[in-house]
Amino acid sequence: MKARLTEHPQFWPAVVLLVLLAINGVLNPAFFALAWRDGHLYGALVDILNRAAPLMAVALGMTVVIATRGIDISVGATVAIAAAVAAALIGGHLVIVDGQQTYVTRTSLPLALAAALGVAMLCGLFNGVLVAAVGIQPIIATLILMVAGRGIAQLITNGQIITIYYKPYFFIGGGWFLGLPFALWLVAALLALMAWLKHRTALGLFIQASGGNPAAARLAGINARGLLIGVYAFCGLTAGLAGLMISSNVKSADGNNAGLLLELDAILAVTLGGTSLLGGRFSLRGSVLGALIIQTLTTSIYSLGVPPEVNLVVKALVVFAVCLLQSAEARAFVSGFWRRPA
Repeated sequence: MKARLTEHPQFWPAVVLLVLLAINGVLNPAFFALAWRDGHLYGALVDILNRAAPLMAVALGMTVVIATRGIDISVGATVAIAAAVAAALIGGHLVIVDGQQTYVTRTSLPLALAAALGVAMLCGLFNGVLVAAVGIQPIIATLILMVAGRGIAQLITNGQIITIYYKPYFFIGGGWFLGLPFALWLVAALLALMAWLKHRTALGLFIQASGGNPAAARLAGINARGLLIGVYAFCGLTAGLAGLMISSNVKSADGNNAGLLLELDAILAVTLGGTSLLGGRFSLRGSVLGALIIQTLTTSIYSLGVPPEVNLVVKALVVFAVCLLQSAEARAFVSGFWRRPA
């Protein structure tokens, strides 16, 4: 029973997350404290969940891409594009209504949100067509949009940071619902939908089959090309959702810095959660767990006063340790070393 538990793909990531939380609890006694103010919860744990929401959304989209033996390194640029489109359409300007200052949007909020998500899905669709129809390697196909996407985002914003002055938009990334951040509910809904599609429909089986053995999947009648295009388009959609969360939280859109290096954190979150880069089986819960590890580690580094320049080094060491713990070969080597007679 113990051996089965330790061999579970999410066992060691869960242990690492609990260790990180325990270290924070020891060094900061108020870390686990929760307070109810203004109708919702406050505390470090809630802050971690809120800040991890965009990464969790992108990681969930990246999970299904990696499950098909693909990769998408353009999600950070897609985040910037979606945020820029939303900011450009919403903007907001000041008017005086009945003697009171009121900010109104340039276009209707549903239209702006639909446009931002639609453009993000088109970005993913572009990647999918290059990979599935043209036959370009995934890392090269998405590298094209990774480079060009930043330029597109800066063209939309004219190289400036667009400030948004429309309060209803702020609810996406900074609002609260039933005491918890609204962004967290969005991620929960996304996770529930993907879990239902994976376990209750044939889509999850098709993705696993296409990633595990593409040739056999084609012989079995699976439309691998259409599946790939759909998977990349969905990944673009989740990146667009993250772009809305980020821009609404900071109340602005920065084409140069929005979503910068988010693709690397998303890939790390997926691999930390136990999904193999070789394709096949994938874990949605594992990707969420990996995103929480990364955000908890980042929050811990800043709260403990570790210099910012050390952040990436510490993050790399933790990721390296988790990957070793997940490796069957590494665990077998350590086990054999300790059993070796003196």
